[in-house]
Amino acid sequence: MKMLIINGPNLNMLGVREPDKYGNETYEDLLKRIEKHCREKDIETEFYQSNHEGDLVDRIQQAYFDKTDGIVINPGAYTHTSIAILDALKSVSIPAAEVHISNVKEREDFRQVSYIRAACCFTVMGHGTDGYMEAIDYLADKIGENI
Repeated sequence: MKMLIINGPNLNMLGVREPDKYGNETYEDLLKRIEKHCREKDIETEFYQSNHEGDLVDRIQQAYFDKTDGIVINPGAYTHTSIAILDALKSVSIPAAEVHISNVKEREDFRQVSYIRAACCFTVMGHGTDGYMEAIDYLADKIGENI
């Protein structure tokens, strides 16, 4: 099973950016935790992070040609603005899970809208970086049922 973990703008700044909302764990620490979690479940992982919307769209499209089984995506602020990322997720028809480290339901009004959610089969928010593991486990179970 092959999973692509996509992170959008500012996720590379974990541990630096607003630790009261996002914690002290660095981006590199998060990737190591995800790798370990997936290795224990025999899931191949690939990571991609960009601060640029078009790059994220390109990587989602490439996932189709790479025969990726599932996408875990934390689109950052693009969650609330990007129809392009929504359309890319819809176009590849790969099961996707949306992750948010903070609980966006308890934040600013503009964060209440998620365009991305319409293309995702699962959303986890407010569980810190553990949400990535929840999303991976959910997708692994869902994909396993369809094999």
